[in-house]
Amino acid sequence: MRSILIVIDMQNDFIDGALGTKEAQAIVPKVVDKIKTYPRENVYGTRDTHPENYLDTQEGHYLPVPHCVKGTAGWQLCDAVAPLIPEDHLFDKPTFGSAALAEAVRSMAEKEALEIELVGLCTDICVVSNALLLKAVLPETKISVDPACCAGVTPAKHAAALETMASCQIQGLS
Repeated sequence: MRSILIVIDMQNDFIDGALGTKEAQAIVPKVVDKIKTYPRENVYGTRDTHPENYLDTQEGHYLPVPHCVKGTAGWQLCDAVAPLIPEDHLFDKPTFGSAALAEAVRSMAEKEALEIELVGLCTDICVVSNALLLKAVLPETKISVDPACCAGVTPAKHAAALETMASCQIQGLS
């Protein structure tokens, strides 16, 4: 059984940039430590990726804070995480969940049994979205989230997202 780690959106804008929080800043060392427990070839990641006209998009109307605009410093993975994820294991996504990531992982699962662990930002938006997409394409695969390596928009939303994932058979680690 191959265990893979998916690191969701550990980008500057979500840590200490436009949408940064102290909770996001606090998980960075834990995420780095977690990544180092996996072989490099088993680590994948996502980057929230928006165009320059972000404010004209549907998401931009609901969240009118420009962030993760492709090519900007805020779009980049944080310095502590960036060198730990192979560039060809990164999925740029224009929305919360990555269909391309889900398809790539489904293809891997056709070749060998997988266990999947997710960490990253934000628990209540992109982590939960990707976890549920993965569960939809791989309903019999063990998928878990490490709550200590995730942060939500608020602590309450983090807890609510963990509850939602547990209801969908995506387990938190202790």
